[in-house]
Amino acid sequence: MTDDTDRRGTWDPFPSSRLDQERQDEVPSTEQTRSQTYRLAFDDEEFLTSASTRGVRLQLELMKAENGLDEAGILSTVVLFGGARIPEPGKAAWAGRTPEQKARLEANSHYYETARRFARLASLHSAASHGGKEFVIVTGGGPGVMEAGNRGAADVGGVSVALNIVLPHEQAPNPYATPELCFRFHYFAIRKMHFLLRAKAMAIFPGGFGTLDELFEALTLIQTRRMARIPVVLFGKEFWNRVLHLDVLAGEGLIAPDDLNLIQFADTAEEGWEIIRGFYGF
Repeated sequence: MTDDTDRRGTWDPFPSSRLDQERQDEVPSTEQTRSQTYRLAFDDEEFLTSASTRGVRLQLELMKAENGLDEAGILSTVVLFGGARIPEPGKAAWAGRTPEQKARLEANSHYYETARRFARLASLHSAASHGGKEFVIVTGGGPGVMEAGNRGAADVGGVSVALNIVLPHEQAPNPYATPELCFRFHYFAIRKMHFLLRAKAMAIFPGGFGTLDELFEALTLIQTRRMARIPVVLFGKEFWNRVLHLDVLAGEGLIAPDDLNLIQFADTAEEGWEIIRGFYGF
């Protein structure tokens, strides 16, 4: 690509911003040119990270992932949510604060394997019928159930998306996500939007505040018809029946009785995938 063409290869008669950025170092050093105000706006890190440009950063986070997914040809996704703290079967729970928590997390490790099998099923269907561009697994890119989702896709040669988030503790995407489909976000809101922009189904495994937040945001959007209805499958019926008591909301008149039908339950990967197959009739 030359300086006179844009990233799509089309003719652009104007100098590229990258070229002007490179020329920045060639400007004579004077009191004026050394001033922070003289820097090109898009080359001024202090300006770009200031409070006044938050709206620009929100837009950039939306655009960067969108461009990347478009370039990869990803048409639709299956969103897989679940706890980062749930370990792979046979491995110690790293996140338990007490012996009791560690024991419970390790007892829940079967969800890791279920998520991995579910991701395999989705990825095999994607490869066989849509060239790997539809029903692509997308996770938060972290450990635990998220790792299992990306790993299941990789098991069968499928691609998968990781939407990672900057957190106070040091972290990196799990090693099973497709590298060119790994994205990092500063804003939770934009990250959650990207989870749903291409979603054709949601597979929700046991998790904490983050999983519940993502679940209820999607349910709210579907309930209020701000988003098309898609299958929302909760894995682990006994677990979710202990955690969620949505019938109480319906009994109090706070949600409609039919709203309870927005979610379905599955205990195995095969059951969950059959719910999605039945919804779309394939």
